[in-house]
Amino acid sequence: MKTSRRSNVDPFIVMDVMEAARAAEDAGRHVIHMEVGQPSTGAPANARAKLAAAMEAGPLGYTVALGLPELRRAIAGLYADWYGVSVDPSRVVVTSGSSGAFILAFTALFDAGGKVALGEPGYPSYRQILSALDIEPVGIQSTPENRLQPAPAQIPDDVDGLIVASPGNPSGTMLDRAAMAALIETCAAKGISFISDEIYHGVHYDTRAVTALEISDDVYVINSFSKYFSMTGWRVGWMIVPEDHVRVVERLAQNLFICPPHAAQIAALGALEARDACEAHIEVYAQNRALMMQELPKIGFDKIAPPDGAFYIYADVSDLTQDSRAFCAQILDEVGVAVTPGLDFDPVRGAQTMRFSYARSTADIHEGLSRLHAFMSNRTKG
Repeated sequence: MKTSRRSNVDPFIVMDVMEAARAAEDAGRHVIHMEVGQPSTGAPANARAKLAAAMEAGPLGYTVALGLPELRRAIAGLYADWYGVSVDPSRVVVTSGSSGAFILAFTALFDAGGKVALGEPGYPSYRQILSALDIEPVGIQSTPENRLQPAPAQIPDDVDGLIVASPGNPSGTMLDRAAMAALIETCAAKGISFISDEIYHGVHYDTRAVTALEISDDVYVINSFSKYFSMTGWRVGWMIVPEDHVRVVERLAQNLFICPPHAAQIAALGALEARDACEAHIEVYAQNRALMMQELPKIGFDKIAPPDGAFYIYADVSDLTQDSRAFCAQILDEVGVAVTPGLDFDPVRGAQTMRFSYARSTADIHEGLSRLHAFMSNRTKG
C-alpha cells in the first residue's frame, strides 16, 4: 500500500540516541544518560497511592472527553497558586500528554495548507506534527541577543500562528513578561493565533516563568505532568483555551482520543497534592545546573545558552565539530555518555550544536562530566 505524503516526517533523533544507548547497555556497558529530557525520579508517591486506591475501588473506564472535572478544577487552582491568575475550570482541557494537546490545538486553530511560525532551535515535534497535519512550519532563526527566543520583528506577516516555549527546549531560556507581552501583542495585531508551550514551568531557578495567561486569555497554553511532576510515561497533559474554543476542542477530543487515560488522570490528581516532593526535585536540578555551568566550560564546551529553566544546557560546538551527530556518537562509543546532537532542534545550525540534559541524579552528572573531561582530554592529545 502507498503511504501518505503527510507521513514523510523526520525522525526524532534523540530517540535514535536513546536506542543507541540502550544497545550499548544491552552489550554490558554503563551509560550516563544526558540525552533525554526525562527526570530520573518517578511519579510522586501520593500519585501512585491515589491510583492504587482508585483501582481497588472500582473499574477505570472512559471519562468525559475534556477530562475529570475534579482534575480540571485542580489544574485551574495551580494557576491561582503559581501566578495569581484566575482560570475558569471549564477552559481546562486534559490531554494525552502535551503531544495530544499539540494535535488538538493545531487541528482546532489551523487549516491544511496554513503556516505556523516557530523559533529555532526548538522542540522538533512541533515541526513534524504540523507537517503530518499538512500545515507548513515556518522556522525563525533566533539569536543569542534574544536569548534564543523569537522576537516580534521576526514574525512573518503571512503566518496563521506562532508557537513559543518558555523555558525553551533545548535552550532552557525564558521570555520575561515584557518579551512575552510583545509577542502576544504583535500576534494579536496581525491576527495570528498564539500558542504558549509551558511544559517546563515549575522548573526554573532565579526567577519564575511567566504564563501567557498573565497577559491575555485569547491564547492557547499547553502544559504537562511530564517534567515538573516527573510523570513522562503516564502521558497526561493539559491546555487552557479561550472560552469560545472549548466546544471546538471538545468535539475534536471526543473523536480523536475519546478521553485521556483515566488511570493517568487519577495519578495526576495525586501529583497536584504532592508539590513539596516536586520542589525537592528542583533542588537537585539546581545543583546539577550549577555543576554543569561550572565544569562544562573547563572541559571545552564554553559557548552556552543561559539556562533560566528546564534541565538542559545547549552548547555551540562549531569550534569542535561540523557534524554534531557523529561527534555525539563518538562520545557515546568512547566514554559511554549519551548526549543529543542539535539537528533535532535546528535544521540550519544543528550540526554545530549539542544539548546536555541534567535531569538525572547529581552522582550521574558528576560521573558524566568526568567522562566528558576524559574524552576531550584524549581528543586534544590525539
